[in-house]
Amino acid sequence: MMLIFLLLLFFPLSLFSQDLPDEEFIFSEEEGISVTGTMQTSQQMAIIDREEIERHGAADLATLLQETLNLNIVRYGAYGNRAGISLRGFDSKRVAFLVDGVPVNSTLDGKFDIEQIDLNSIERIEVIYGGSDSKYNVSGALGGVINIVTVKKQKQGLRLGGSVTNTSAMPGEYRGRGGETQAPHWEDLLDTQNYSLSAAYGGIAAGGSALSLTANVFANRADNHFLFTDYAEKTRRKDNNEVWDTGAGASLVWELPDLTKLLATSNFYYGDKNFPTSGFSGNFGNQQDVSARQNIMLDAPAFRDDLAAEVSLSWNFNRRDYAAPASAPSVDTISRHDQHSLNVINRWSWYLTPSPRTEGSQGEGSPPYAVEQLTLRSGVDYCFINLDSTEIGNRDRHDGGVYLTAEYKPVKSFMIAPSIKAAFSSTLGSDGAATVTAIPKLGLLWNVTDSLALKNNYFRSFKFPDFEELYWSGGGFGNPDLHPEDGWGADLGAEWRVTKFMKLESVFYTQWTKDSIHWYSKNGIWQPENVGEAIFFGLENRLKLEFPVDWGHIRKIAPSLSYQYLLSYLLCYGYTFASDKRIPYNPEHTVGGSLDICWDTGSILISGHYESLRYHDTANLTALKSYFLLNAAVNQKIKENFTAFGIVRNILNTSYESFYDYPMPGITITLGLRANFDIKRGD
Repeated sequence: MMLIFLLLLFFPLSLFSQDLPDEEFIFSEEEGISVTGTMQTSQQMAIIDREEIERHGAADLATLLQETLNLNIVRYGAYGNRAGISLRGFDSKRVAFLVDGVPVNSTLDGKFDIEQIDLNSIERIEVIYGGSDSKYNVSGALGGVINIVTVKKQKQGLRLGGSVTNTSAMPGEYRGRGGETQAPHWEDLLDTQNYSLSAAYGGIAAGGSALSLTANVFANRADNHFLFTDYAEKTRRKDNNEVWDTGAGASLVWELPDLTKLLATSNFYYGDKNFPTSGFSGNFGNQQDVSARQNIMLDAPAFRDDLAAEVSLSWNFNRRDYAAPASAPSVDTISRHDQHSLNVINRWSWYLTPSPRTEGSQGEGSPPYAVEQLTLRSGVDYCFINLDSTEIGNRDRHDGGVYLTAEYKPVKSFMIAPSIKAAFSSTLGSDGAATVTAIPKLGLLWNVTDSLALKNNYFRSFKFPDFEELYWSGGGFGNPDLHPEDGWGADLGAEWRVTKFMKLESVFYTQWTKDSIHWYSKNGIWQPENVGEAIFFGLENRLKLEFPVDWGHIRKIAPSLSYQYLLSYLLCYGYTFASDKRIPYNPEHTVGGSLDICWDTGSILISGHYESLRYHDTANLTALKSYFLLNAAVNQKIKENFTAFGIVRNILNTSYESFYDYPMPGITITLGLRANFDIKRGD
């Protein structure tokens, strides 16, 4: 490991998660859709495909990202509760979330409700680490980008699928709120159920063009009753945390003449959720969520062979109705927020081909073309947001930007990628003036050999304040004079395929941020200020092995190990480096590992996740103890159309908190059945 670290000090970095072609257009049969752009990005990138999603059997996106990529998550309980992820030390509101290449972070609070995403509808997930993304060129990506792809070109024929699962929380005796001993609730063995149905069709439309259609629907019921140990070492049972939700989605991929493609998606979600207050309190609030997303995208070769373009138009609607607990009289009884957003995105790629030269003009055997290759990528994005809120009022805003990226290869193995985006937002500040800023980035990629690649990035990170921070008036007051959050960062890393069966990735990064927005109490009144300044130093290492074997029915053994070191310094509230204060909810050490054993008709996946000590507050006075989670998932195909699966999570029954004073479940067991039918297949 020390050898790798020394290598990073002397070479630019490179780190990509799997072998991919240099260019990927709007979709491919195997990968699903992706906006036009290079897959050989200079940034650290990871991909979770459909097969991996199914084999983990996670109930939600937060759990999946923790188990597959070893990301840190912060959540307030079991299924359906508020959940967020941390990417390079930055929380969810400072990570840009995309669905099919379209930004979906809420302008209300900057976050994205990842618990609303149905994993059964996802084809793949792309995670891009670091600020100032130049693949999708979206704003607000201080920690990175997570793109959730839901569309895929279908093979010819009709396919139907579905699944049903039940998750059991282990019952047992516990202490009630009056101190009395309560008998086990055996109904907890039927605590949570998930149902999903899907259909996919691939065929030929009128005129001979290819057509792909998909549709899915899901429903969840979760009581979220589980035993936990409180601070007095007494066993309690969580209640008042019931969740019901449902959703549906549909997509269309239509291949038109002349390589033009039309893609359309539509999604709907409804959830009714009880959110208990902290600890073992009997008070709880209720939240009802309604959201709808509609997106249409056109991908075309433009006016000439060396140009590619895409344009998308999206409309998002989100409604949040929240009824506060009776114990919170200072908060309005009913809080409603309706948000409409209209996104228009136009991206261009210009593949500048080299000029031909005379065969052999540079000597015998020289290529007929110059080695220089230049690709220009540009685009514009615009978003109109309207918010109607009981605490904020009726507000409008215009966000967007224009960018230009050049990818220049002086030699085939080396790429230089400078990029700049001019981002703007309207009506910020008490004077209502618009804000425009330039966000530069420089990326370097060097494929040293077929087995060793190096990468290097330097970037500025930038994020505009959200509506809640600017204008909130319930239980606190927003601040219309806030400045955008700003910072600079760099990363260095390497990917080394040591042998055909072993792959090692290592990346070192640092990032400094200032004017970070945080709420704090001033004379008893909560208000946000640009008080945050911090610096991060991190090191990530991943080792993946994959051994094909022929041991009876066993065909593959694939162990993996990852380690993340994050040293953060809080440099505000009068703190300096000498104060040695950590950013809340950022563990210094995160370790993950897995053992994947596959046989002819199934697999077993054992995974572990460890997080060291974390702090709840900026003064580092309240600590959350370290914890280790051990999980196991088994998938077994039954005949041709059915797969049975079982997952045991938190096998060691670890008592822990992801967020302060909000306990997490102990051991749970999930049993399920997945069905897939190929009704009709074309020639």
